[in-house]
Amino acid sequence: MRWEFETGASLAIFAGTYVLISLRTIRFVNLDRPSAALLGAVLVVACGVLAPARAWAAVNYDTILLLLGMMVVIAHLKLAGFFEWVAAWILRKARTPRRLLWLLVFVSGALSALFVNDTICLLFTPVLLAAVVRARLPPAPYLIALATSANIGSVMTLTGNPQNMLVGIFSGIPYARFFLVLAPVALAGLALNAWIVERLYRGRLGERFAQDDRPAPAVDRKAMRRMAVVVALVLAGFLVPGLAGGHNLAFAAMAGAVLSIALNRYPPRRALAEVDWPLLLFFGCLFVVVEGVNATGILGAMHRAVEPFFGATVAAQASVMTAFTVGLSNVVSNVPFVLVARGWVDAFPQPDLMWIVIAMASTFAGNLTIVGSVANMIVFEQAKESAPVGFADHFRVGLPVTAATTLLGLAMLLGMHALGWV
Repeated sequence: MRWEFETGASLAIFAGTYVLISLRTIRFVNLDRPSAALLGAVLVVACGVLAPARAWAAVNYDTILLLLGMMVVIAHLKLAGFFEWVAAWILRKARTPRRLLWLLVFVSGALSALFVNDTICLLFTPVLLAAVVRARLPPAPYLIALATSANIGSVMTLTGNPQNMLVGIFSGIPYARFFLVLAPVALAGLALNAWIVERLYRGRLGERFAQDDRPAPAVDRKAMRRMAVVVALVLAGFLVPGLAGGHNLAFAAMAGAVLSIALNRYPPRRALAEVDWPLLLFFGCLFVVVEGVNATGILGAMHRAVEPFFGATVAAQASVMTAFTVGLSNVVSNVPFVLVARGWVDAFPQPDLMWIVIAMASTFAGNLTIVGSVANMIVFEQAKESAPVGFADHFRVGLPVTAATTLLGLAMLLGMHALGWV
């Protein structure tokens, strides 16, 4: 009876936590996603599903430290004015609305791969919005292009978005190998994204682009040079196999954070204030909730129940996993889905391919709706007062972009697998 109680409690906590997470905000009980995950983690221990020591051990600290290190590095780049400088550069180089769209897509996509998509959306949106309003251009296509390209570009690296970080930690796929496989997928996706947005807004982008005559934003050039060295060293750390024994992503990110603090003169508290502490809490608590349900064997039973639907061939398994990932990523969000899928992937004949498929599909799935990714919500929340974009406006672009990029990505990955590259 004790086992039955723990199993039922774990399943109820797991389901309830994921429902609350999928609602994004739960106003009637004053919970958001991090606090909903915290509630689930506390209940897992309080109901006796996990002992406190096992709950603490369930947290994957490599993932937490990787996120923390990257946030500190990004904070110093922000303090130096780097992101405003890049946004201003895009606007200066754009000569036509079409060129602005394509530059925005590829620059924001590339920077998202390096510095996490949510950050790019947070820092680019105000600058972009002010520029397009001043130039009398329709804001919607550019805001949608920013959000979708930040998601697509972030698939390129293991540090481009939170779900990729989980994939990197869980799979052990080297940073360079992941990049070589998914960079072509991301670049092709960015081109397809720009083309779709341009076609859907054909005739509404305008022909003239009023140049921004404001002076370039002030930047701390010395700090930017120091941070260029730090970023180069962090990337080198990601690429060096076996650094510090074992997986080196978290170590390289934390080393970069320490260097950023040591080499710059900004008070450390200013940089640490930029860290998204609720996101770190969200990750840590989700590890506990998933471990609670995993300890009862429920996730294994779920996998055995759906396993027959995946088929016997690699192509069938990758295709079904893609559809499964896109669907569930839009129901419970991509990060929780990756945590659940962790216990399933090793059962496949080609686990590395499946991990890469999950990274691609869970990232591209974020473009389907406004609430499909945090990056989307950041862009449209900032723009809601001066240039609101509705659910239907975004879905009109998000549906074809998600379908086209996901199908193209799957085809490219299966082709690389056939050639022995994956």
